[in-house]
Amino acid sequence: MEDKIIRGSEVASDIREELKIEIETLAKQNVVPGLVTILVGENPASQSYVAAKNRTARSLGIDSTQVTLSAETSEAVLLELIDKYNKQENIDGILVQLPLPDHMDESKVINAITPEKDVDGFHPVNVGLMMLGEDCYLPCTPHGILELLIRSGVETSGAEVVVVGRSNIVGKPIANLMIQKRRGGNATVTVCHTRTKNLKEHCLKADILIAAVGVARVITADMVKEGAVVIDVGVNRVGETESGKALLAGDVDFDNVLEKASKITPVPGGVGPMTITMLMKNTVQAAKRRV
Repeated sequence: MEDKIIRGSEVASDIREELKIEIETLAKQNVVPGLVTILVGENPASQSYVAAKNRTARSLGIDSTQVTLSAETSEAVLLELIDKYNKQENIDGILVQLPLPDHMDESKVINAITPEKDVDGFHPVNVGLMMLGEDCYLPCTPHGILELLIRSGVETSGAEVVVVGRSNIVGKPIANLMIQKRRGGNATVTVCHTRTKNLKEHCLKADILIAAVGVARVITADMVKEGAVVIDVGVNRVGETESGKALLAGDVDFDNVLEKASKITPVPGGVGPMTITMLMKNTVQAAKRRV
């Protein structure tokens, strides 16, 4: 069973080693990639994500700066801060951790980041370029999924792909990327969502099933075709240990689906490590534009 598991942590480690070489090459040209992460408020999950991003950046040799603002910070102050970093030549990437407090307009904040520094790949300009198949910063989680499939030897060309979930962060972009004429693409894609009738019927057609719903173990073994590749994007808290550590589960009933799948990603240790790694990749890509 072990050889069925696509370990994102191992693939991410390989990509980070490749990035270290690129960063060393940039250093010889007096360029150090610069990333700033902005956290508004004290959401524990957001704090954890930002800390992990900064640790990873520093381990690779990226100059990483974290700015933490109180939850009461005004939208105007946040926009001024973004404008400041937009103008700093040594900052290649700007990341504002989502979600934001209710009094802030997330779209307005994302749009304030110059597309050239939008290493999350959320700005409408980058989304539009992605839709057209042009060079841009790809959103990190979908890009990470593509890399997992490619580096695990999964054939996507001509494959029936079913994406369960239609979010702007995962569902819509991964569907778009996988229909494109590109490496990791050329698939026939169906997108399912909360209004989809006969979800099980759609899922059973999938050669590659991507679950990005945010509901623990919603994809059960009877919904998966024998030999399908299953990519689980979900990270759901389902309890905690006696010591208070969170117990996590994906959107897929892993133990039972493992019996039927030809390949499957675990939670944790699957897609998650790839998301942060692709953020680093986008930051290095941005830094190269300074050379």
